[in-house]
Amino acid sequence: MSSTDDEDWLYRRGDYASGEPSDQSPPPRTPPPEPRQPRPEAGRPTPVGHYDAAGAPLSDAGSRSAGVGEPPVSPTRPGSPGEPGGGNVPSGPRAPRPRRRVRPGRIVLVLLVVVLAYVIGVPLATWPFMPKTDATPAGTRPADTPGHVFVLAGSDSRAALSTEEQVKLGTGNDAGQRTDTIMLLYVPPSGKAALISVPRDSYVPIPGRGKNKINAAYAFGGPKLLVQTIEQNTGLRVDGYVEVGFGGFVNVVDAVGGIQMCPPNAIQDKDSNLDIPAGCQNMSGATALGYVRMRHADPEGDLGRAKRQREMVSALAKKVLSPATLLLPWQWWGVNSSVSQSLTVGNDTGPMEFAGLVSAAMKIGTGQADTLSVPVGNPNAHTAAGSSVLWDTKKAAAMFDAMKRGEGDLTPYA
Repeated sequence: MSSTDDEDWLYRRGDYASGEPSDQSPPPRTPPPEPRQPRPEAGRPTPVGHYDAAGAPLSDAGSRSAGVGEPPVSPTRPGSPGEPGGGNVPSGPRAPRPRRRVRPGRIVLVLLVVVLAYVIGVPLATWPFMPKTDATPAGTRPADTPGHVFVLAGSDSRAALSTEEQVKLGTGNDAGQRTDTIMLLYVPPSGKAALISVPRDSYVPIPGRGKNKINAAYAFGGPKLLVQTIEQNTGLRVDGYVEVGFGGFVNVVDAVGGIQMCPPNAIQDKDSNLDIPAGCQNMSGATALGYVRMRHADPEGDLGRAKRQREMVSALAKKVLSPATLLLPWQWWGVNSSVSQSLTVGNDTGPMEFAGLVSAAMKIGTGQADTLSVPVGNPNAHTAAGSSVLWDTKKAAAMFDAMKRGEGDLTPYA
């Protein structure tokens, strides 16, 4: 039906002028045809999805790719904005964010840093309180060697002890100062460290003083002359010096709660104020001092005393590094505080050199170091200085040469 017929029917004109109802009614208007979609090219499947107003197909995700400089279009589904009952709906379930996993390696690394800071930090904090002394020799010195050599000296000076302490410790009241103990702590570039006793009665040349017992060098010129004597008789350059007196030794041993020593026989010695049974036992500082100083009751004399001194250093290092000492902060602080007040180091011995010495002591305490003595040829030679110890010059020279080369095993030369 045309638009004219519609108007005639509405206004009752023409065929509809009679005013009577008509069976005819205008048919519903035909909706305009939908725009034709572009035909797909031959051989291509027709894309399934939505089309935009221009008739172009949308992307597979339901939106056209955003152009350069245009914000991306959020994918929509029926019910999204622009459609009845719309609301933004994700095209799929949102993936959960993965939880960060704590790696065990990181935990171990953090714990290791904390432990090292604790173990190293406490000694560094007490280091400034350690007394210093001039132990650097004058004149020409031997060349540096691949390893490191430290001199450990035990002074028998009674100057810091009261009369009561001298009686209690059995030290006597001799004037002056000498060295009851002389050791070389050798740390090679690789291999085993070595703790080497130098018998205090060793008969050697002392610079400017002729030949005498080596402990007389300390009495004549203190640490400087002792170090110079050792360097000239061994050909080794000394890298550090550490000294402890009677009172300091007792304080350090007591700070760790005593050390375990195992005398094979019962000992009664008035000179060292010693009365102990045979067998392993925990010795206090005073008892340990008497045990390592005693020589008149030892059939080996000075050589037997040197053996006990090496045993004492090993036992003390083991006790200092035991879990009972390291894991208790107040115990670890007390030990380091006692050490810092009891030891005297050379002016040239800095924290790094002392750390190397402590590292070697750790090896001694854990059984990873050798304990030796300078090879002896005659333990009871008659000299101008009285009964003395003579080195085996050939074997001793071989040992010192091996140390100059930085060898890590000195046992073949002992």
